[in-house]
Order: sequence, then C-alpha cells, then structure tokens
Amino acid sequence: MLEALGWGLLAQSSLLLAGLLVCWVTVPTRLVGILGGFGAGAMIAAVSFDLLPEGQAHIEPWQTGVWMMVGVAVFLVADRIVERRFGSAGAGGAMGIIVGSVVDGVPESAILGIQVGTGFTISLSFVAAVFISNVPQAIAPSADLAASGWSAKKLGGLWLLVVLACGLAAALGYLGTDASGSVQGDRAAALAAGGLLAMLTNSLIPFSFERGGALAGAATAVGFCLSVMSS
Repeated sequence: MLEALGWGLLAQSSLLLAGLLVCWVTVPTRLVGILGGFGAGAMIAAVSFDLLPEGQAHIEPWQTGVWMMVGVAVFLVADRIVERRFGSAGAGGAMGIIVGSVVDGVPESAILGIQVGTGFTISLSFVAAVFISNVPQAIAPSADLAASGWSAKKLGGLWLLVVLACGLAAALGYLGTDASGSVQGDRAAALAAGGLLAMLTNSLIPFSFERGGALAGAATAVGFCLSVMSS
C-alpha cells in the first residue's frame, strides 16, 4: 500500500511545486495562457492514448461512454459549486481548472494503485508525463489566484490537499485490488476522461485563449504532439 501511496504522491507532486512557483516568480499573463494551452494539448493526448485505451481494456464501449458521462456529471456539479462560491471569472475560473485537476488526478492515481496491486510494472514514462503535464495545469490557475490575493500558504494548502487526495486514491486503488483480484482501472480511466473533456471545454481552453491569444492554440498542438511522441 505504501508503494502505491508513494507513486500517487510522486506523480501529482508537481501540482504543488508548480502551484507555489507563481508566488515567487512573476509569470507574464500571455505565458500563463501559452502554458495552459500546452497543458490542454497534453491532456487531450492523455485522454486519447492513455485513459480511453485503459477504459476500453475490460469493459464494453457503451460502458466506457456511460462512465465518461459520470465523469462529466462529477465535474459539472463540482464546478457549479465552485462557481456559486467564487463566481465564474477570475478566481472562479481558476478554481474550475483546479476542480478538473481533482477529477483527473484522483481516478488517475487510483489506476496507479490498481497497477501496483495487480503486479503490473509502473511505466516511468507515464508517471513522467503526468508529472510534467501537471506543471502548466497548476501554473495557469495559480497565477490568477495569486493575482486575486491568495497567499503562498493558502495556495500551498489548496494544492497539498489535491496531492494528498490523489495519494489516498492510489492507496485505495491498491487496497481494492488486494481485496478483490478482479478490480481494474477501466471505469476510473473512463470517468477521468469524461471529466477532463468537460473541464477542457468549459475552463482550461477558454482560460488559455483569453490570456495567450492565438499562441495558446499553437501551444495546444505542441503539447499534444510532444505527449504523443513521448508515449
């Protein structure tokens, strides 16, 4: 279980590191948009070539679709709660991206835990891809939250909770596999894919274009291509 917890924390720890970076390094608004676009491209590649193949490995295509829609519903409900608390612009828009990080990171970490529990060899390239793609995903909303007056302590606490939730999800994935050898990561992968697609359309891509302009689109293509090449 500790191994699964460690992998979950390691893969998602870049969220905390990148989220705190903006407190000490001023990131230009246009660069924030470009980084957000890069992260969006990497996540589209992850949905296409990591999450969906994992989701279709052991369940029927229609079941994959159902679990994707569950992921969409989870994101929309959580995003609506955030919008009511923070509004739809500024900090609210940034928090929507963070909600997407949770909807993505928790099932993703559960999959890592399941792989540890079933004896699969953890792909270091996959862990590295998750770690790297989290950097722009964290910098983009954190820059807006810092500009809205969030302190380093408050930002760090927020991202630490996200990382700890992901580590716990990895441990639970391992325990679920230990209790039942039939547990697979297919449904979690499909759920994460659906939530990610909803977050990209509603939050990260508009956020990136608003700040990065046309270069955000180019960065999205670059992020997608580099992720495909690394996989």
